Amino acid sequence: MYFQINKLIELAQLTNGVRMKSLFKYIFICTIFIQPALSLPINNSRLIRNSPKEVIDQVWQIIFRDYMDSTGKYDENDWRKLRKKILAYKYDDTSQSYDAIRGMLSSLDDPYTRFLTPKEFNQMRIDTSGELTGVGIQISIDESSKNILVVSPVEEAPAYKAGILSNDLILSVDGTQTKGLSIDKVVSLIRGRIGSEVTLGILRNNKIINVTLIREKIEIKSVVSKLNKSSSKFLIGYIRLKQFSANASKEMRYAIRSLESNGSDAYVLDLRNNPGGLLESSIDISRQFLDTGIIVRTKTKNAITDIRRARGNALTSKPLAILINEGSASASEIVSGAIKDNARGILVGKKTFGKGLVQSVRPLVDGSGLTVTVAKYLTPNGTDIHQSGIRPDIEISANIKNRKEFTNSDFGSKRDNQYLTAEKELLKILSIRDTKSTFIPSSTNFINALN
Repeated sequence: MYFQINKLIELAQLTNGVRMKSLFKYIFICTIFIQPALSLPINNSRLIRNSPKEVIDQVWQIIFRDYMDSTGKYDENDWRKLRKKILAYKYDDTSQSYDAIRGMLSSLDDPYTRFLTPKEFNQMRIDTSGELTGVGIQISIDESSKNILVVSPVEEAPAYKAGILSNDLILSVDGTQTKGLSIDKVVSLIRGRIGSEVTLGILRNNKIINVTLIREKIEIKSVVSKLNKSSSKFLIGYIRLKQFSANASKEMRYAIRSLESNGSDAYVLDLRNNPGGLLESSIDISRQFLDTGIIVRTKTKNAITDIRRARGNALTSKPLAILINEGSASASEIVSGAIKDNARGILVGKKTFGKGLVQSVRPLVDGSGLTVTVAKYLTPNGTDIHQSGIRPDIEISANIKNRKEFTNSDFGSKRDNQYLTAEKELLKILSIRDTKSTFIPSSTNFINALN
C-alpha cells in the first residue's frame, strides 16, 4: 500500500474542550494519509447510497482499510460479517445509525477510535480559536480501568490552581458518574458558561476528593524562555514549551536564536506537563537541537514504516537537558526519545505519559467525523513507548508541596528542584568542556562526558 504522510495533528482532549490552533481535542497524534481506493468485499452501493447506511458503510470501510489493532480485539473476518449484519437493519434516522456506528466501534475496545457527530466534529473545528474556555485540563481514558484520566493541567488555569495533578482520575462531574461515558460526553458535562461552577470527583491515592472549579477564559502561549546565570557564571538558556502548536516551532526558533545571541552556554528544554501537539512541530523542534540522526518512526498495520530524520540544520550544538514528567505525552515523547536515543542530551524528571498510537481524523459524508488508530510511532532505536513511557536518565520528583505558592515564574528557578538537577548536570559538562578542548557536545562522547 502506498501512502504519504500529508498532515499530522495532535488532538489533546481538554475538559474545557478548546486548545489552540492545532485542533487539540483528543490525546493522540493524528495523521491524514493519502490512500488508494478500496475494493470492498461486498457491494451494496445502491442499498446504502443517500441513506443513514452510507455513513455506517463509510466508517466500516475506513476501519477495514486502515485500522491498526493495538488491543487484539479486531478480527478481519468478524469485521466482514459485521458489515453484512449491520447493513441489513433498517434505520429510520441518523440517531439510530450513529448508535449503530458507536456499537460497531465499541467492539474494537480502542478509546482512540471514535465517532463524532456533526455537532461534535464542528466543535472540534471551532476549537481552533486559540483560547481555552473552561477549567484547563487535558484528559484521556485510562486503558486499564476505563476511567477518565487527567493527562496534564494547564498552567495557571483553574484546575492547576486547585491542585489537580497528572494521573488523577475523574470519577464524576457534578455528581454524574463518568465511567463508561465517552470523552465527548464528559467534556460536555464539564463545559459551561464562563464564571459558572463545576465540581469534579477526583480519585487520588485511593481517596476521593471533590474539587469545585470556576470556569474561565484561558489563553496559552506555547514558548517562554529566559537566560539564567549559574553559580559558576555559566549562562543556561531555559525554554519551557507548553504545547506543540502550529506556532510552537517558530516561537522555539526565535527563543533559541535570542538565547544564542545573548551568550547561552547550555540549554534546558522543559516539556513537563506538555500533552503534545502537531507531529510536524515536534519534528521541526527536534531538528533545531539535533543535527543528525533519526527523529521518529511511524509504522502502519501493514508494517509500512515512515522515518523522519534530522537535516543538518540544528540551531545549537551546546549541551542540552530535557525536563519531563508524567504529563509529558505524545509529541513531547517524540522529542524526548529523539534526544535520548541520539545521545544528544540528558533527560531529567519522571517517566513520561506513554502515548504512542497514531490516529487519523476523517470527515464523513454527512458532516460527522471519525478518529481512527492507523499507526504507532517508535523512538529512533525502535522503542514502542505506548503505555510504558520514556524513562529519564536522572529520575527525580518535583518538590512542589503547595501548588498555589509555586507560580509560572518559579519554573526554571532556584525553587524548581528538577531544573536545578538538570542545571547541575549541564555545569558538569561545561566544566569538562573547559578542561578538555576536544569535547564536542553533539558528538558520540556526550554521554561519556557525564561520567
